[in-house]
Parts: sequence; C-alpha cells; structure tokens
Amino acid sequence: SRAYVSEKAVVSTQSTGLQCNNIPGIEEVNIIKDDSTVIHFTNPKVQATVGANTFAISGNAEHKSITDLFPGILNQLVGMSSSLPSKSKPIVDDDEVPALVEDFDEASKTEAV
Repeated sequence: SRAYVSEKAVVSTQSTGLQCNNIPGIEEVNIIKDDSTVIHFTNPKVQATVGANTFAISGNAEHKSITDLFPGILNQLVGMSSSLPSKSKPIVDDDEVPALVEDFDEASKTEAV
C-alpha cells in the first residue's frame, strides 16, 4: 500500500541519518514481550548502529505465543532466564529518567538574560 511505501522511505531515511549498517545473514529475530508473546520476523532486514545501541528490524512480523516457537526458540533462551520478565518480580529500569522536580519554564522567566 501507499502508506507502507511512505513509512518504508521514512525508516530508510532515518537509518541513513543514524549511519546504520546492514547486518546480512540474519535468519530470524524474536522479540519477547512482557506477556510472553513474541514478535517473530523471518529473514528480516537488520540494520544497526552499535555505538548508539540502535537496531532497526524490518520485514514481515508475526505475533505468536512463545509456545508456538518451541523447541526451536530454546537455544535463544539459554542464559536469558535471569533477564526474562517474571510475574513475581517487578522489572526495575536502572536507566529510568528521574521525576521532574522543578518548573524549568518558570525558572527561565526569572533568569537574568
């Protein structure tokens, strides 16, 4: 569709601006969500700017249950058990942005120019 072509052009332009490099040979990408569903890509186009910790994955995505991908996904899960979401343990983001405690707009009005 026309919207898809337009979105693809925007993503391509953005990835060029970020100096993303194509990573060839990726057969599949699985993004495991908090609810244990998976966004599954087969033969995706993967681009990365490793220094900026930025990855772009494009292609046909399917939403699947993690059990639908067994046993093939097991080798991807080995060693990840401590990083997988747990219903009993809340996820804490160490990089969380602190709450805004000052009104910077108000402070800028009283600041000397």
